[in-house]
Amino acid sequence: MHFKYVVVGAGISGLTIAERIANVLGEKVLVIEKRKHIGGNCYDYYDNDGILIHKYGPHIFHTEYKNVFDYLCKFTDWNNYQHRVLSYVDGNLLPMPICARTINMLYNLNLSTSEVKGFLESVADSEREIKNSEDVVISKAGEYIYEKFFRHYTKTQWDMYPSELDPSVISRIPVRYNTDERYFTDKYQGMPAFGYSKMFDNMAGGGNIKFLMGTDYKEIIADIECEHLIYTGPIDYYFNNEFGALKYRSIDVVFETKDESEYQSAAVINYPNDYDFTRITEYKKLTVQKHTKTVISKEYPAWDGEPYYPVPIEAQKTLYDKYKKKAESEKNTVFAGRLAEYKYYNMDAAVYAALNLFESRIK
Repeated sequence: MHFKYVVVGAGISGLTIAERIANVLGEKVLVIEKRKHIGGNCYDYYDNDGILIHKYGPHIFHTEYKNVFDYLCKFTDWNNYQHRVLSYVDGNLLPMPICARTINMLYNLNLSTSEVKGFLESVADSEREIKNSEDVVISKAGEYIYEKFFRHYTKTQWDMYPSELDPSVISRIPVRYNTDERYFTDKYQGMPAFGYSKMFDNMAGGGNIKFLMGTDYKEIIADIECEHLIYTGPIDYYFNNEFGALKYRSIDVVFETKDESEYQSAAVINYPNDYDFTRITEYKKLTVQKHTKTVISKEYPAWDGEPYYPVPIEAQKTLYDKYKKKAESEKNTVFAGRLAEYKYYNMDAAVYAALNLFESRIK
């Protein structure tokens, strides 16, 4: 077989690049995917009851990038869902991220929004040197909030305490001084009106993209002539784990169908202290479906399974840098996406990076 372009991986990064090659350059592109579906961890499907669920746990689209939103609007309409999360602490459901009502409920206070910032400053250790994720929380909100919301949750999620993790892990979780209880404040938010898989199918349409599904690219790549390889799989796997395997945190997502129209008061409720699972998601609240039944999932973090999250510790960064340096010497091969770059990407950031990569290195 001969293809000018071959993309390894049909996740959101690989699909975006493949779509641009197919529809902007007008070239045929082969996409090789190890799984039996496209869309990577964003894949969703309708269960036997007709309820749309996310196979790998909840994915909520949000972005400040107008070009990303405009690009995806070519392939889907949106339901304008705005995400809200509650956290189960001491028998109460508190808004997450930390905001005015969270503080008032947690401390049994009645602070106005103008008083919240001053209160947090009074309990925070603003002089604390930031070396890890524990330092981030305590410097912003103090030890009590750290214990109630972050210490044990992070241990369950990562199998490490925040003191063992890079500051970036918790730095992206905001603390607010107002009454905005939305999890995200981005200008563009919502869920694909007919699901992510339908959006991905639309991206893959047009005839120029060919797929080899359920196929490890190493089993077939020697039989394919190609001028350009875009690789979105694990970078250590590409190099046969030459320097050792990179670590990833995975999630065992356990689904339950409930014979009731509603299970909980928010789409996602975090459980930071009391259970082996980290959160419960009720999918109908994300997709705005109407149904007499509902589906929930509980997430149990694990070391085995599909690679979800690169492990944010210095030893893993050092190991990745060895692979990155080796990758830079590869001819006619581009490495893209969270697995190839060993970097956590939100969906919008993955699309943004893929679009930029296409413009700068492929087009």
